[in-house]
Amino acid sequence: MPEEAPVIEISNLRFAWKKRVEPVLSIASLQVNRGERVFLRGPSGSGKSSLLNLLAGVALPQSGRLKVLGQDMTALSSAQRDHFRAHHIGFIFQMFNLIPYLSVVENVTLPCRFSKKRKHKVLAQADSQQDEAIRLLGHLDMAQADVLHKPVSELSVGQQQRVAAARALIGSPELVIADEPTSSLDADRRTAFIDLLFRECDSANATLIFVSHDNSLVAPFERTIEFHELNHAASNQQPMLKAVT
Repeated sequence: MPEEAPVIEISNLRFAWKKRVEPVLSIASLQVNRGERVFLRGPSGSGKSSLLNLLAGVALPQSGRLKVLGQDMTALSSAQRDHFRAHHIGFIFQMFNLIPYLSVVENVTLPCRFSKKRKHKVLAQADSQQDEAIRLLGHLDMAQADVLHKPVSELSVGQQQRVAAARALIGSPELVIADEPTSSLDADRRTAFIDLLFRECDSANATLIFVSHDNSLVAPFERTIEFHELNHAASNQQPMLKAVT
């Protein structure tokens, strides 16, 4: 049988938010295989979120090779990248990106409205989209009757973070990207969250890219990448000089 292609393939990638400015990303090489659990560690402002935006097709590099699940992302139009992300990627955004006027359950099932592929996966293992949403929320202590149909705008920040996690996992996407996903959770809920994330990724043989600067979360991950070693743009930046007083 032919060897399975990596889920993520990057080579000679350079990215800047505006033309003719110094790149925020310069990555010589990165490969992540199917089913891997990768912890990407680095401080705020080092370009981690920029890399995640590239992997999700939200942005494109100025140069270099970027393939996700065998697809050359630079060969797709903006609309095609949106469809690709909806079908294949579960993204837990740092700012959650929930729809404030929708309920908890409606937010969790939202990916199924944009992706028939994920909807079919849900209905193959659950009686309804709502049942699957409640199952995921239950693992995050969010399945109380008085919470499920409440608008997410009425939730605490920690509750919103858990809703965003359940939304990313519904429909068993092949790639799960988590950007500082536990920053608003207490220790017990962080543990429950990590357990759910690993269990769902294992079930779908999905690849997990987990970004954080929290060293206490590293232990269960099979691979850790130090972002300053990966991103040469960050390592080549000169430190700011302190003013002499």
